[in-house]
Amino acid sequence: MAKPLPEIPNASMADIAFLLLTFFLVTTTMPNDKGLSMQLPPPPEAQTEDIKIPERNMFKIQVNSSDALLVEGEPMADVSGLKDMIKKFILNNGADPKNSDSPEKAIVSLKTDRGTTHKRFVEILDIAQAAYYDIYADQAGVTNEEFRKVASDLNDPENKRIYDKGREGIPMNISIAEPTKAGGN
Repeated sequence: MAKPLPEIPNASMADIAFLLLTFFLVTTTMPNDKGLSMQLPPPPEAQTEDIKIPERNMFKIQVNSSDALLVEGEPMADVSGLKDMIKKFILNNGADPKNSDSPEKAIVSLKTDRGTTHKRFVEILDIAQAAYYDIYADQAGVTNEEFRKVASDLNDPENKRIYDKGREGIPMNISIAEPTKAGGN
């Protein structure tokens, strides 16, 4: 008589697989580092009053559905000088009546059409943010690259001190207006 082959009990295999699946779903983290880091405006119902901003404190950048730029009412084909224009506007301190009263009051306004490409929008937003980071780095006495490294690790007290020194008195005022319909105003 042949000896019966031993069997592996498989009744609880499904339970074990389910427990492992649950364990890995709960303990796994999904990286969520993509996107633009910016503060969103409050919801419309939270805004109780209209704020009037003098024209001289607004640096207007418009991008149409063809990705063409209009900066301060003038067409601009090449964006290479845009960062310097923004820095000059922010740091005016009332010297030129066509530019801002002070860095605290200066606002860079970006308005697009619905047909504006995502690439162009991010390019112009990056230029505006880079202008502010140049100002912050100069004010902190470090290079732009060093300031960005400092800003990425604010747990270190020395980094926090440099970061605060760079941003002192100059908020990053970038306004992103609601897009207009392509071809509209």
